[in-house]
Amino acid sequence: MGLLPIPIRLNSIYRKLLVTYLALTALGTSLMASYILWSFYGYFMRTRQAELTTWTNALAESVADALEEKDLKRVEVIVKRYGAPEAITLRVFAPDGRLLSTSAPNLDRQVTDWLAVAGMKEALQNNSAKGMAKGILSNDDRLYAAQPIVRNGQMLGVVRMSITLEQFQRQFRIVIFTVLGTLILTLVLCALISEQLARNIARPIQAMCNFAIQLGGGHLGEKLNIRKSDDELGQLAIELNRMSERLASLDKERRAFLASVSHELRTPVSNVLVTLEALESGADEEPELRGRFMKTAQDETKRLSGLIKDLLDLGRLEAGVTSLEQQPVKLRDLIDRAVRAMELRMRASGISIRVEVADLQLQGDPERLIQAFLNILDNAIKHSMPDSQVFISGKVEGTQIAVQIIDRGTGISEGDLPRIFEQFYTADPSRKGSGTGLGLAIARRIVEAHRGTITASSSVGKGATFTIRLPLNPSPEKRSN
Repeated sequence: MGLLPIPIRLNSIYRKLLVTYLALTALGTSLMASYILWSFYGYFMRTRQAELTTWTNALAESVADALEEKDLKRVEVIVKRYGAPEAITLRVFAPDGRLLSTSAPNLDRQVTDWLAVAGMKEALQNNSAKGMAKGILSNDDRLYAAQPIVRNGQMLGVVRMSITLEQFQRQFRIVIFTVLGTLILTLVLCALISEQLARNIARPIQAMCNFAIQLGGGHLGEKLNIRKSDDELGQLAIELNRMSERLASLDKERRAFLASVSHELRTPVSNVLVTLEALESGADEEPELRGRFMKTAQDETKRLSGLIKDLLDLGRLEAGVTSLEQQPVKLRDLIDRAVRAMELRMRASGISIRVEVADLQLQGDPERLIQAFLNILDNAIKHSMPDSQVFISGKVEGTQIAVQIIDRGTGISEGDLPRIFEQFYTADPSRKGSGTGLGLAIARRIVEAHRGTITASSSVGKGATFTIRLPLNPSPEKRSN
């Protein structure tokens, strides 16, 4: 690719990409961190609750042995051995809800209603209870387990054990801060990576935007310079360069077309003007000169009228504003009408014609198709040798109708052959004034409007062959089959 200095402004598309990357990164890492913390917290709570339940069940068995023997001192020893003043609280209740022993006597003296304590109602009703609740006469979170003491079907009391979560919560806060720090560091790293990714994507997009603006401003034929890549952006850059080249080519053709139109219009207008000036200067007084000048004026006016008509036809066809009739048409009828229209010219030039066209049917606008055939026949007659023959054939090739018009003229050189369908292009400079140079261009537009193609082949000195291919319209009998 060539070089094109384009000011790169990383504005909206860059910001949108960067914000999108950062938002997705922040959302993803936050969700992942939240899930990890939530999973860790849930796992810890389930583990601690299971341990607490196991310890409560084990102590309930030991206390049951002591209560069976009515050994309250032994119960007191067990409670003090496994209970701690703040971290672990162990209490033993009688079946009627009276407190028998506790590891926190100073606190428990202030409690008046033990049934209001979490888990006590269930346990006194011979049901195990566990969960998390606020501490007795405090606001700290604690895990508890209340286990009925049953021996030989007789309820001997209740063991209630609770542990504080303050230490765990402190540790969990440290974990949270650690995760948040890691999250912030991850976001910073991702921001740096996202910034680079956004810049790499935004640069070619912005370059293409600036390039399109330059094309819109009339700077055609330039090259977009971005790094080659095989992704969609690389393909888009290639297509933009192709579009630039095509627009430059079309602009060149447009300028050449306008120059050709100006030249073609200027010649007959100048001739008519000179003729009128001559008549005004007294040439009309001589009958011979007057007749010749009037004939020149009429010929140039007819030529100017034909040129304007051809230009209007070509413009409508290229713009697609000409509506084509769509009706079944017999190919042989079209060719016969075109031949009859050219019969006098062919006789005057000593040219014969041979037609071998099958009885085929196509769908299209008969008047436009005749116009295309007439333009090609006119070209064949103009370039045919005297006393030669023009051959027209029509046959089926696959799903198409192929019509060939073959003349025996001077032929077309290889250099001229690719351009003969261009506007105002005349392969034979000696015949420049004999036509408008639009006939073949109009024929091509008409054929293409009917979803067909037209091509030309030639050998210098052996004539030229024009081949028109149009979609075949099956006959009603064939369609019914």
